[in-house]
Amino acid sequence: MVDLTEVWATHVAEAELSSTLPRRWAHTQGVAKRAVKVGQVLGEDAGLLVAAATLHDVGYAPRLAVTGFHPLDGARFLRDEHGADERLVRLVANHSFALLEAEERGLRGELASEFPLLEERLLVDALVYCDMTTTPDGGPTTAEERVAEILGRYGDDSVVGRFIRRAAPEIFGAVGRVEAVLAAQPR
Repeated sequence: MVDLTEVWATHVAEAELSSTLPRRWAHTQGVAKRAVKVGQVLGEDAGLLVAAATLHDVGYAPRLAVTGFHPLDGARFLRDEHGADERLVRLVANHSFALLEAEERGLRGELASEFPLLEERLLVDALVYCDMTTTPDGGPTTAEERVAEILGRYGDDSVVGRFIRRAAPEIFGAVGRVEAVLAAQPR
């Protein structure tokens, strides 16, 4: 059965990213593909994970970059222009420990008050797993390689570099928890 939210999410992400940011679109497609596989452990939330994975970086789209912080810009776009599901918007806003980066940018209060973190640990961890085990070009990688790649791309002293160093233990923990759940699944 086709999940209409997933179809809608793909349409929105492709419209915003494919022509202006093709590499970001490739990453997005890879994250979504991984979410399809991981969704098996989420039951009824599988479609929500795929939609969030598909939309997690939509805030990078040049026309949406208001604050320059893509989780916040993307979540506001989804809420304000599309009236998207609250859980979906909150996942996008908080993906991959965005609160830590928001703090580095002086935006933690805004992000936390507008889009509180969901308390559904496996769902939140699953999105981290999908994002942080996918390369910028959409291929698979390890969380350790992904963190190193981000540090190399942005530099240690950048806002993103400081954030990713702080978030790395949390990222590795989330990825490990999802890997453990996946390993426990019957084959």
